[in-house]
Amino acid sequence: MSKKLVAYFSASGITAKVAERLSESIGADLHEITPKVRYTEADLDWRDKNSRSSVEMSNPASRPEIERIRENMADYETIYVGFPIWWYIAPTIINTFLESYDLTGKTIVPFATSGGSGMGKTIEMLQPSCKGATLVEGKLFKSDVSKQELTTWADQW
Repeated sequence: MSKKLVAYFSASGITAKVAERLSESIGADLHEITPKVRYTEADLDWRDKNSRSSVEMSNPASRPEIERIRENMADYETIYVGFPIWWYIAPTIINTFLESYDLTGKTIVPFATSGGSGMGKTIEMLQPSCKGATLVEGKLFKSDVSKQELTTWADQW
């Protein structure tokens, strides 16, 4: 079994493609972080302050439920966590995922996709959810990132 896991949340499929490419590139297991209640197009309308994603992101304590946890998380030393950037940070479902496990001694490596913004305060906002783990600086990737670029980046850990 691989000692590396690529876990990802993808609202539109872009982050999923990058996560799949990363997993293939480094020989890591793959795990989709799926919300218990799937997001609809209306839920993801960031222009609507009453949309589900807007309400969740306006509350740093929001923890959307996830559909399933990974039973063998203890097997992994390095966990690459992928997500789209929402409001200059990771969606709060990423906090839900991280807080679902004992991460003691693990290395958490965030990666993101974005339509235009940078990582913002992502690391700062994820740090409290990574108790006992080493959270490294993340990286933003475009949807067409090459396997070679992903491998070179991921090989640091």
